[in-house]
Amino acid sequence: MKKHKKPLTATEIASIRDEDIDFSDIPELDESFWRNAELVEPDTTEQITMRIKRSVLDFFKEPGQKGYQTRINRVLETYVQRQKNL
Repeated sequence: MKKHKKPLTATEIASIRDEDIDFSDIPELDESFWRNAELVEPDTTEQITMRIKRSVLDFFKEPGQKGYQTRINRVLETYVQRQKNL
């Protein structure tokens, strides 16, 4: 397989023939892999309306930072996991 100095474009990747791809560093997935495989369903998010104290919201909405809802969700998720481990 030819080594590339820069990332390939989608067009360049599509032009590579299957037989020219080097899979030597990827192990075969045998029966034991599939026997021990576990299906993990994604934990999706759900849009809700929630009342939250202004001081709490201001904390998570620090000026110049995006993703305050994600940060709030991470804090809540951590709390839930810890409660489950009690």
